[in-house]
Amino acid sequence: MKDLNSVTGGKGLTVAPSPLNEVKLDLGIILAVGVLLLLVQGRVVDSLPLQLLLLLSYGLLGMVWIVVRVRRVMAKLDRDREQPPHGPR
Repeated sequence: MKDLNSVTGGKGLTVAPSPLNEVKLDLGIILAVGVLLLLVQGRVVDSLPLQLLLLLSYGLLGMVWIVVRVRRVMAKLDRDREQPPHGPR
């Protein structure tokens, strides 16, 4: 008998519902693009300091994006938790 809360409990690969699933997807895309950037940055930019600046800039922008997304999701969860279950009267 399979665990109903298992990540692979049903057909195919599924993920348990979470408000942060969209953030996880963003993080996966940022990491995949970052790996591609790491592989091609030597051909795009010749100077080593510019290569480092490119990678550092991408990393910082990705970090800021993830932090902003997490804060938005958490703020929405807090707002939803503070509202009465039947909505405002």
